[in-house]
Amino acid sequence: MKRDRLTRAQRKEQTRQHLLEAAREMFVQKGLAATSVEDIAEAAGYTRGAFYSNFGDKRELLIELLRRDDDRAREKLHEIMETGGTPEEMKERAITYCGEQFLERECFPLWLEARLIAYRDTAFRVCFDAFRRERLGQVREYISMLSGRNGRPLQLQADALAIGLVSLCDGLQLFSMCNPQMVSDKVIQSVLAGFLSCVLTRQPEEQCDGYCARVPD
Repeated sequence: MKRDRLTRAQRKEQTRQHLLEAAREMFVQKGLAATSVEDIAEAAGYTRGAFYSNFGDKRELLIELLRRDDDRAREKLHEIMETGGTPEEMKERAITYCGEQFLERECFPLWLEARLIAYRDTAFRVCFDAFRRERLGQVREYISMLSGRNGRPLQLQADALAIGLVSLCDGLQLFSMCNPQMVSDKVIQSVLAGFLSCVLTRQPEEQCDGYCARVPD
């Protein structure tokens, strides 16, 4: 069967996708500074000119990688929110979401490197902060929805709890990445369950029995 010829736009998108995939692997393995434009182009099977016809520089490419990763995570959270269910079902799906989207992301090292760049580069920080605001906004919305379904007031403002949950997930991922022998997936899930059960859905006088994480000796 004769294949349909790709249009110019399709070829450009294909080239762009190959460059992104090559850059993601190299950035994770070597870091942005140690990866050259030539490295990315060669790994993708293209020339330096092909790179610059799609991206202004490596940081612009990194922003695109972060945007795509952020889009996937937000789509998954939106899907969970749309599914609804009982408060317990929503909590369990939230734990699973955190595990999949925050704790097992292959792109997490890219986000770490992006934080360092944003700390030093004001222009880059503007783009990076937009991702964080969008993510926090959606997590805040989910927390408010969970509280409404549960019929109980939140102990803290939803904004503060969203920051706490995202920071907890990022911290667990960093700890697990640097010290994988010290924390298991079971402990991570237990920590997340404890946070959601003890902070989001309980009354102040209630206890968190059954959700306290035990770190192995």
